[in-house]
Amino acid sequence: MRKPLLLAVLLTAQTMASMDGSIANVALPAIQRDLGATGAVQQLVLSAYLVVLASLIVVGARLGDVAGHRRAFQWGLGVFTVASLACGLAPTPAVLVAGRVIQGAGAALLIPQVFSLIQHHFQGSERRRAIGRYSLVLALGVALGQLLGGLLVSADLFGLSWRPVFLVNVPVGLLLLGAVGRVLPPARAGEGAGRVGVRRLDVSGTVVLALGMAAFTTSLTLGREAGWPWWTWGVLGGSVVLLTWFVRHQLRTEHPLLDLVVLRPRGMRSGLLACAVVMGCYAALLFTFTLYVQDDLGWTPLVAGLAFLPYTMGFGVMSLTWTRMPERVIRALPVAGPIVLAVVVAVVATGASPWALAPLLVLAGAGHASGYSPLIASLSGMVPPHRASAFSALNTTGPLVAQTVAIAAIGGIYLAAGLPWALGTTAVVLLAGAGCAAVSRRPSEQRG
Repeated sequence: MRKPLLLAVLLTAQTMASMDGSIANVALPAIQRDLGATGAVQQLVLSAYLVVLASLIVVGARLGDVAGHRRAFQWGLGVFTVASLACGLAPTPAVLVAGRVIQGAGAALLIPQVFSLIQHHFQGSERRRAIGRYSLVLALGVALGQLLGGLLVSADLFGLSWRPVFLVNVPVGLLLLGAVGRVLPPARAGEGAGRVGVRRLDVSGTVVLALGMAAFTTSLTLGREAGWPWWTWGVLGGSVVLLTWFVRHQLRTEHPLLDLVVLRPRGMRSGLLACAVVMGCYAALLFTFTLYVQDDLGWTPLVAGLAFLPYTMGFGVMSLTWTRMPERVIRALPVAGPIVLAVVVAVVATGASPWALAPLLVLAGAGHASGYSPLIASLSGMVPPHRASAFSALNTTGPLVAQTVAIAAIGGIYLAAGLPWALGTTAVVLLAGAGCAAVSRRPSEQRG
């Protein structure tokens, strides 16, 4: 097995799936002109993908246990690629939204397998480096999607307007599907392949979780746009009831959909919460920053996307270098990172000049990487291979939920009270995340 090629295939697929959560943002005006999409349909083009992804990702992780991670990865990648083609060729808004729903389902099956396969096929220092690169593409997918979407729409390739935003996934997906058989080894003992009869799927848990997550993400995603009518609060309350039942059911059932035993090691819960906080604040910063530079500074969508490149550079450099730092520095990074990011956010909230934004964003990106990558690597060391899927599901679902909540809450603060209040709130939440990271630090590794 050629591990560099294996990692390249896994991370390229992860990047595609991560980018599609935001790549359509800047294409919405062109979609409206071409297909006559209403405002509600435009919102569905964005939210359908994220809602389905958040609703089914735990199910996708469990299917990896049942059918084998390699097989689930291939099926998820295939569904995602076909759905991307359907989106790119969509003749009507309804077909486009349906394609986005199927895209989300494919991504929900694909994404959990990436981390699980890294856990199974990389060990020791190789795993730490692989997780550093995984964290890089996981965190930057949203920003890269927005940037790539702006470039593709502006280029108007072959006169196709917005369609290359989705069609770009097709050749990449086909190449990855062709490479899977060469670089992904057959399932090994413990990966779950062929054990369908032994490890049954929790059908009732699957239905309740999907309904609960769909209700939760839909109410938050559409509530802000709709002005928080009464039904959004009813749906949100219903989601809390469903998700509470799901957790209690998972603790009692013989074949849980989500093995919550993975949360038992000391520091695991606070560590995952710290990671979710950092990712949620990142989404809030990206959302408010994009609106600020366009509405207040008058930048175009493409320039606004390019303006976030310094953040990408800071994050990338730190993600690729932290593994070479002394161990005592690595242990301090998960606490120091959110503090640095909070300080930068607070400075930006005071009205930093456009000329000062680039170096500040480099520092912010480095702080983000420091608060996420080393902590995820440390937490993964506490998880045995047979619980890798449960950890992957929690590590993916937590940031998705955090990003949805942060955009709804902090985005609402920005629209109602302005940038200083929104970023000030973000800085406070980041400091709380640093506290969670401090609680999660442990003197020695434990196994779950």
